[in-house]
Amino acid sequence: SHVRKSVPQYESAHEIIAKVSDFFLADNDHCIEIGCSTGTLINLVAERHKQKNIDFLGIDKEENMINLAKNKYSDKRLSFLTADVTDVNFKSTFVISAFTIQFIQPKKRQFLVNKIYKELEWGGGFILFEKVRGSDARFQDILTSVHWEWKMEQGLSDEEIIGKWRSLKRVMEPFSDKGNKDMLLRAGFEDIETIWKWGPFQGYLAIK
Repeated sequence: SHVRKSVPQYESAHEIIAKVSDFFLADNDHCIEIGCSTGTLINLVAERHKQKNIDFLGIDKEENMINLAKNKYSDKRLSFLTADVTDVNFKSTFVISAFTIQFIQPKKRQFLVNKIYKELEWGGGFILFEKVRGSDARFQDILTSVHWEWKMEQGLSDEEIIGKWRSLKRVMEPFSDKGNKDMLLRAGFEDIETIWKWGPFQGYLAIK
């Protein structure tokens, strides 16, 4: 419920990810979600492919989230794992990261994306949805203002917005659009497209 008050068009972001999965998932394929929380998104993708024999794996470092996900869904194709994502084998055809990698320390972020590219099957897709910084101070001010005004429209108070901003210092480190694309390029991805955008939030599809 909190993330829906923090990320505009959260459901539409999930919907486009599910629709894009059509181009990458077929029988006997594998799909992985990084930072799956309680499994809402990966279950949405699984439901879209309910007639296919596909393995779906949701990963999160928070054990209580994984336990909720395990108790929430009965689809036998779905499995959930409590783990550090850097220890996971990403051999699959479709990897999803929705507003997760921004919380990984920048010094470890490139290593993870390198690992995803290396282990992703040829022709596979990597979904990266992140909060993004403006390309300069002026654009950053505009994006922050638009986002905070939207939060107020969702019923959050000034104190709640400022409190959240303070709590995320040194916890969430967004890159700019260029920073995200450069990270994907350094990992080896050459085909990169923005598929979703709202203010300071952006979704990319990178194909190996």
